[in-house]
Amino acid sequence: MHAWEAIQKTLDYIEEHIGEDIKIEVLAETAALSLFYYQRLFSRLVKKPLREYIKLRRMAIVLEVLQNKNSRILDIALEYGFGSHETFTRAFKEAYGMTPEQYREKPVSLNRFDKPDLLLGYTLIDEGVPLISDGLVLEMNRRTLNEPIDFMGVIGYVPIAGQIPVGESTGVDMPGEIWRHFHKEKDRIARIPDGREVGVAYMGDAPEGCFTYFAGAEIEPGVAEEDFQRWQLPAREYIICGFEAGNFLELVTVALNKAIKYSGLWLEKHGLVADVFAPELYYSSTPEATYMELLIPFNKKQ
Repeated sequence: MHAWEAIQKTLDYIEEHIGEDIKIEVLAETAALSLFYYQRLFSRLVKKPLREYIKLRRMAIVLEVLQNKNSRILDIALEYGFGSHETFTRAFKEAYGMTPEQYREKPVSLNRFDKPDLLLGYTLIDEGVPLISDGLVLEMNRRTLNEPIDFMGVIGYVPIAGQIPVGESTGVDMPGEIWRHFHKEKDRIARIPDGREVGVAYMGDAPEGCFTYFAGAEIEPGVAEEDFQRWQLPAREYIICGFEAGNFLELVTVALNKAIKYSGLWLEKHGLVADVFAPELYYSSTPEATYMELLIPFNKKQ
């Protein structure tokens, strides 16, 4: 068994017993490693100390449960291993800058610490060959876009701190809030029927320490909307990371985060460097959509 496989085995164990009192000794035994070496290897591969990782994964799962207002916050705290209401509230506020009560009263998009899929760091697929791992189906291809594609939507400025690295940050999910705003307004856009939607981060005129994020719908060339912003996907060659997941929420969170990380590794191994933007292209705006593409403009390493 490779070292990463031993740690992945314990990550699976943690998910299955997330609300229980998880003993480090049991995890080390599951990985067939000494207690000392297990903790050291875990921190190295997961990039978080074990206890902090467990807390962050509990927090990510709790965000879903908190939306059910019929469940008492104390009961949720105890069910997911926080010991008391006070312990849970303190941990939640440290991670997200608000209390569980404030989040429940006024929900916002929050970043969640993903369960790592260590296989993606050790497997390099060829173009056109699907990779299936932990519920994710992913494929890398090259495609040339011969004509630019126009989109109309909304933009916002996102502080870099607290959003990167993807899938490992806490705090408010600012791109998610921009998407929330777009979905409230998009019916006023003269979009192409059954057209695509796009989310893209780029610098633009964002202030220092921030990037610009655009969320929009595909439109016909030349369409003008005074109340919205326009963004154009340039005609050029792209590396396409296409992927699907079990449901839409997983697609736009965990699966997207994995695809971004894996694409960076894939480009590096092929001697390529990503350009300054990487659009997320959604092929359906329905909640049932489970497929999307990450378009990566690239250059060869010098």
